[in-house]
Amino acid sequence: MKLPARIAVATALVTLAACAPQTSGGPAATDDKTGTLRVWLFREVANKPKEQVVDRVVAAFEQRHPGTEVEVEYIPVDSRAQRVKAAFNDPASAPDLVEYGNTDTAGYVKDGGLADVTAEFAAWPEARDTDPTARASVTVGGKVYGAPFFVGVRALYYRTDVFRELGLAAPKTQDELIATAKKVRKARPELYGLAVGGAYTYGAMPFIWAHGGELATVEGNSYRSAINSEAARKGITAYTSLFGDDNCPAAKCAQMGGNATVTAFASGKAAMAIGGDFSHAAVEAGAVRGRYAVVPLPGTTPGSIAPAFAGGNNIGVLRSTTHRTLAVDLMKSLAGKDTQARLFDALGFLPTYTDVRRRAAEKQPFVKPFIDSLGADARFVPASAAWGRIDASLVLPTMFQEVVSGRKDVRAASDEAAEKMDAAFAAAG
Repeated sequence: MKLPARIAVATALVTLAACAPQTSGGPAATDDKTGTLRVWLFREVANKPKEQVVDRVVAAFEQRHPGTEVEVEYIPVDSRAQRVKAAFNDPASAPDLVEYGNTDTAGYVKDGGLADVTAEFAAWPEARDTDPTARASVTVGGKVYGAPFFVGVRALYYRTDVFRELGLAAPKTQDELIATAKKVRKARPELYGLAVGGAYTYGAMPFIWAHGGELATVEGNSYRSAINSEAARKGITAYTSLFGDDNCPAAKCAQMGGNATVTAFASGKAAMAIGGDFSHAAVEAGAVRGRYAVVPLPGTTPGSIAPAFAGGNNIGVLRSTTHRTLAVDLMKSLAGKDTQARLFDALGFLPTYTDVRRRAAEKQPFVKPFIDSLGADARFVPASAAWGRIDASLVLPTMFQEVVSGRKDVRAASDEAAEKMDAAFAAAG
C-alpha cells in the first residue's frame, strides 16, 4: 500500500514531538536475561479470546527462555493515560512492555517512556511486510518506538433488508449518503437513517478530509489548527447535517460516541452506521446478523472513498526495563505474524502485515471494504504530543455538539476549536 503523502510528512515531522524526556527515569543500566517480565495489554469487551492467543505466545516464550516468567495484566483502555504516565515516572512499578494506542506514540516518546528499538525493528525480517501506515504509527523523528499490533479502520455498515424494502442502493457519494439516511428515516421513523454521534470524532473525520479539510497543518517547528478552514467547515457542515429529527435526533445522538452508534446499528435501531473492522464481531452478535453489508464510506465524488482514520494499537518496550533483550523478543512475538493472524481469527483485529492481511481477506471476505479504505489515502492525526491533550479535552466533540445543539454556528464553533488546538500545540512545543 502506498504511503499517503500526509502520513509521510507527519512521520518526518513527528520529531518535533521528540523533545527532552519529561520523566525522571532513564534507560536501565542492566539487561537481565532471566527473571519476570511484566506486560500491560488492553482489556477488550470480550477479553477471553485475546487471553487465549496471548497465553499461547507467553507459553512459547517461557519455553524458549528458561528462567523467565511473564506476568500479563489487562488494563482498562479508558484509564490508560493515568496508569502509563505513572509507570513512566516510577520505573520500579512499571511494566516491561505495554500496549498503547497509535495516537499516543508522540506523547509517550516526548515523556521519555518508550525505548528506541530502531535497530531491532530494522533487523526483524517480519517487519519488512509491515504496511507503511502502521510503520508510521511507531515512528518518531525517524526512530522506531515499538511494533504495530493491529490496525483499525472504519467503513459503512448498512441494512440490506431495509435497503431492499425501500428500493435503495448503497450510496456512492456523501451527498447520497445524507439523502439516503433521511429517506430511510422518513419511511421508517423508528430507525435512525445513519447513526451518528456528536462524540464520535473518528466517524466525523472522514467528512472533513473528504471535503478537502485538514485537522492541522505544519507551521515552523509545530502545528497550526486547520479545523476552521473553509474546506474543513464544509465537512463539519456535512456531518452535523445528519443530526436532527430527519435522521438522528440531536437530543439522543449529540452525546453518542462510536460504540453507541455501532450498538444502535447492531441492535436494529439504525439502517446505517460508520463502524470499524473491529466492530464486526459485535454486529454479528446483534439483531441484524445476516441482514447487513459493508462498503467503504463514500467520498464527495461518485466512486471515491472518503479518507479514513488509520487507527490501531502498538506494542512498545519501556525505556526503564531491566530486561531489554527479552522484552524486545517478547514484543516481536506478541506483534508477530502468527499472533496477528490468530488475533484476526479470534477478534477480527486487522493485521498490520500486508501478506497476513491479504490471507485474512481470502479467508473472511468481510474485511475487503476495510482494506480498500486503508488503501484509499487513509489518514492519521497530527504527529504531535499535543494530540493527546486535544483528544482528552474533547475539543472536536465539543465543537460538533455546539453546532448540533444550535448554541453556535459552524464558523464560531470551529474558530473556538481551532483556538484550543493551537494552545495545545503551543504548549507541546
